[in-house]
Amino acid sequence: MSTTLLESVLTCPQCGFMWQETMPTDACQFYAECPTCHALLRPKPGDCCVFCSYGSVPCPPIQLQRGCRPPVTQP
Repeated sequence: MSTTLLESVLTCPQCGFMWQETMPTDACQFYAECPTCHALLRPKPGDCCVFCSYGSVPCPPIQLQRGCRPPVTQP
């Protein structure tokens, strides 16, 4: 049985800044704001959340191969 990782490092596609975030376990996170340039990150086409698109670790539902939950839309 593998452990689900809850920490991921997001990388801003605009400025390249990297920061650590804790991923929600009950839903996918659809938005994230870069703390440096304030770009609003959204998932790339085909990805369920910002962690799957810009994170060092995919979201917990994908790690557990459960598919994604409805997105958390609060930035």
